[in-house]
Amino acid sequence: MFAPPSPSMPRALPAGHRARILQAAREVSFPPGARLFEEGGRADRFWVIRTGSVDLDMRVPGRRAAVIERLGHNELVGWSWLFAPHVWHLGAEAATPVRAHEFDAAAVRALCRDDPAFGRDVTQWVGDVVAHRLHAARIRLLDLYGPYGAGSGV
Repeated sequence: MFAPPSPSMPRALPAGHRARILQAAREVSFPPGARLFEEGGRADRFWVIRTGSVDLDMRVPGRRAAVIERLGHNELVGWSWLFAPHVWHLGAEAATPVRAHEFDAAAVRALCRDDPAFGRDVTQWVGDVVAHRLHAARIRLLDLYGPYGAGSGV
């Protein structure tokens, strides 16, 4: 996330590091229904949404993929690129037309290795996003598959 977050969202990457990481970005767009990545695939890039929304989903045996969370403006799409073995843990699909900054994961990991302060802040930023997404996934799965009302108040 590039902008300051709300209290329920992970903290943003510091301004100086946002500017630095944006130098490694390219602008891309996706039509509605485009798959950005599939669960189990190679995590070699990531995105920050400029406009539109992306659904994160999870395979559920014998059912359609469960949408875990919908991401929008300034939100990070993809975190598996930072942590070995660099394999996607979820899938992602454009829910609306999307414009985004796309980052090459290997290039950003190299920036992190070359500048420990930058690497620490990027890792903290992504780690905060991971913690938020795990909590959201837990609540969503309880809503879908738990006893009535199990996901509320968690």
